Amino acid sequence: MPIAPTSAAAQARSDSGLGLRSLTRAGYNVGMPAGPPVARWVAPLLALVAIFLVPWTLWLTFTLPSRHITDHYDLAWVGFDIALATAVAATAWAAVQRSQWLVALAAVTGTMLVCDAWFDIVTSHGTGDIVEAALEAVFGELPLAAICGYVVYDVERFQAAFDRFRRPTPAARRAALRAMQADAPAEQPEAPARPGRPE
Repeated sequence: MPIAPTSAAAQARSDSGLGLRSLTRAGYNVGMPAGPPVARWVAPLLALVAIFLVPWTLWLTFTLPSRHITDHYDLAWVGFDIALATAVAATAWAAVQRSQWLVALAAVTGTMLVCDAWFDIVTSHGTGDIVEAALEAVFGELPLAAICGYVVYDVERFQAAFDRFRRPTPAARRAALRAMQADAPAEQPEAPARPGRPE
């Protein structure tokens, strides 16, 4: 059940002592949607596409040849690798900047890494490149895809772990000191003792 906003929600949304922006809206948990509702026609459309892909995949299974020679094979892979490098770099930038785009970029990057591993292994089967493709998938592409999946699953915990490896800048340290000084209770000066009356 979603957690209702509390009186401390606005304060919880404010910047932290290191000046890092929160990734979630004030007063709501991570599981609640932060954006506008999706149009009603989107879900039926995606469901119809999924249903259509079942007979389409079966037809391709029995009609596609197991061997096919095509032009622009190098262009297809180079273009894909450029797009993959761009997605990885954008995801890294979003993690450093604590951007709202981090979850979406991590989902795209993880999907592309899994596709890269799949097509590398399948297209190199029966050649001398199968061992290299398998090693790249096991030790490179799939672990990175798993990290991206973890970002999508729990972005707040990932960002907290990532921030522990970041050294705060001098400006962030000064902001933290100012925040701690503002939170510290002000000490009341002691009143001077009154001199006693002469008897």
